[in-house]
Amino acid sequence: MNSFLATLAVLCVAFGAAQATCPTIITRAQWGARAASTAALPRVPAPFVVVHHTAGAFCSTQAACAQQMRNIQGWHIDGNGWADIGYNFCVGECGLAYEGRGWRRQGAHAPGYNNQSVGACVFGNFTSRVPNAAAQLALQRLINCGVGGGHIATNYWLIGHRQAVATACPGDAFFNLIRTWPRFNANPSPL
Repeated sequence: MNSFLATLAVLCVAFGAAQATCPTIITRAQWGARAASTAALPRVPAPFVVVHHTAGAFCSTQAACAQQMRNIQGWHIDGNGWADIGYNFCVGECGLAYEGRGWRRQGAHAPGYNNQSVGACVFGNFTSRVPNAAAQLALQRLINCGVGGGHIATNYWLIGHRQAVATACPGDAFFNLIRTWPRFNANPSPL
């Protein structure tokens, strides 16, 4: 019995550590998402994480970021004709992550990679500055959370949106920063 309790204690500590790596994730219901139907991600765990910026205004409060999520979702559905917001998650400079399509749903954010990636954006334009420390930490914790939860492959590749399609996203300053992060792939190719 003591062996069982010791094993249980180790598992509880390991589970708690894994959960501690996740940022606070504001659910679709919490930010007021419209109902949507999207396809399951066909390749799980996802071998790629694609980093974006919204190229619009930054947000640093939960209320402002929730409004941005609703605005982006409206634009993607009504303007682009997509089934939902294109990103799997977005991150604000408030340090919170916002569930877009969520884990295990195919995004509409990076042609050639949508069926094999988790797309994560940070609210703001990061051409000449990087996201603040809270947003950077939330994004890194979101990636770790995805790996720990089996949603992102342990040997995933991190890329910027501009590596999938001709765009300035995620902004020059932010792209130069993510090039220094673990698992960055300078020459990606879809699987």
